Amino acid sequence: MGLRERKKEKTRLALMDAALDLFLEQGYETTTIEQIAGSADVSSRTFFRYFTSKEHLVLGHHDEIQAILLDTLRLRPPEEPPFQAVCAALRAVLREVEQSTPEDRERFLKGRRLMEDNPMLMGKAIGRMAETERLAVDEVARRQGSDPRVDQLPHLVVAFAMSAMRIGYECEHRDVADMRELTERVESAIALAERCLRPGWDLTG
Repeated sequence: MGLRERKKEKTRLALMDAALDLFLEQGYETTTIEQIAGSADVSSRTFFRYFTSKEHLVLGHHDEIQAILLDTLRLRPPEEPPFQAVCAALRAVLREVEQSTPEDRERFLKGRRLMEDNPMLMGKAIGRMAETERLAVDEVARRQGSDPRVDQLPHLVVAFAMSAMRIGYECEHRDVADMRELTERVESAIALAERCLRPGWDLTG
């Protein structure tokens, strides 16, 4: 990135850090955009150059996750079984999260804690993920040459795979502070789902 782009990214991250800390300290609803901007030493007008709202700041990473998942799924070998292809796409998301900077990993964990404490935000996040699942269903159906309006298989494949990822996240301890531990839990859940589809349902291997 050039100097201007680096300055813009620095401001964006400063706003995210200020917001997440304030949300966790004093609550999402009671924190104002003016407080966030002031904590980051910028104006409220500057805040809106980067985010449309507090919700956009917290949930914007879903757009990145969706892009990684769908792009990976589109590039998987056409002969690959659909469930295996979706799991590979989920693992690409995990790699992106795990390989991010320590600061980004800390932001991710703070965001998780914030959503767990705020049912409204969690509901919004679930809604975002439902849209991602719908797009993934469309892509699986396209790969198979089927119509998702009548073919149930793409829906079942995506629902099973995404449920495994959710279970991995939701079964964590609330005080988890290590991103590697979190991604290992998700990977373990995905691997368990894969074993469930093997002949004989071998859940111990």
